[in-house]
Amino acid sequence: MANSLIIKTLNSIKRNPKFLTTFSSQSQIHTRLFTSIATAQEPQSEDPSSSTFTFSSDGKTHKNDNNSSIYVKAPSSNSQTTSSSSVTMPMSFMTGSIVGKRFYNEVKVRESEDGVGWSVMLDYRTLKTPSKRPLKLPTLPLAKAVAAEWEYQETDGIRPFSMPLMKLACTALERIPLTRPKVIEHLMKKFNQDLVFCRAPDDNILTRGVHERQVEKIDPLLDWVESEFGFKPVVYSSFYGGKQEDGLIKAIENLLKKTDDCELAAIDAMASAAHSLIIAIGICRGKLQIEDAIELIRLEEDLQVDKWGLVEGGHDLDIADLKVQISSAAVFLGLSRRI
Repeated sequence: MANSLIIKTLNSIKRNPKFLTTFSSQSQIHTRLFTSIATAQEPQSEDPSSSTFTFSSDGKTHKNDNNSSIYVKAPSSNSQTTSSSSVTMPMSFMTGSIVGKRFYNEVKVRESEDGVGWSVMLDYRTLKTPSKRPLKLPTLPLAKAVAAEWEYQETDGIRPFSMPLMKLACTALERIPLTRPKVIEHLMKKFNQDLVFCRAPDDNILTRGVHERQVEKIDPLLDWVESEFGFKPVVYSSFYGGKQEDGLIKAIENLLKKTDDCELAAIDAMASAAHSLIIAIGICRGKLQIEDAIELIRLEEDLQVDKWGLVEGGHDLDIADLKVQISSAAVFLGLSRRI
């Protein structure tokens, strides 16, 4: 579902005159990223037991035991001045639960009041993050894309799992500024076990085919790492990888420290999905396209599927989920950049 909404987002940016205006010269640059997600799909999953996000028409205060429901006073028939001018997403938004019925009619984008960044409007309310900070997006294209995710929500429920760009925006605005050193530390802690450093043995009949495919597909990426950072990665015939040169570790860490919040949020999301910081950086630097990255991530498993067959409800859902996670993070990265 998330992928279909991303595609609708792109179509809206091109055609919908109601709340999206024509892109500037950025559009030609970002369009190259959009074409990479055309085949991505995501499995639908809903949690009916999750907390609710309710639009209250009586304007009263409602008590909720789990303190996760949000009530927004409705506009009176005479005036909207007495109503809340913002709407805050509950924390359950970040977990993917359904958060209640759609309570708004129109979605718009406008420049932030301070002139720095762009805001999303649900009717007359300014959208806020779960911690009640203004959802101030760095670029107009990203704001339009997030607005389109809200525009295409169904009337029976707001589904955060179908809004990956919104979730990444909240991560970039809230989590990254507060936990940047820990995010980088976590990424570097797993760096030595990066997927691209782990090589199947070539002296075993069961793994020889995998090894040959890894040499063919992954070695060019490792050559790029050497030319980009000045250190040749070491490969290991182990699931646990092995120690990389201190110079390479330091170079990668310095790169992460120089990223802005949106870049780090996207890299963190892609690295988590790919089990590879190198693949995430390759996408960020333009070395890898989305389809190429997914092929590298699934290289060994796809060979197993070719040999033993695909398990419906297992492999197919994993593939769809991976495509959405990588493609949405890559699109978010491209839209967030000021050109």
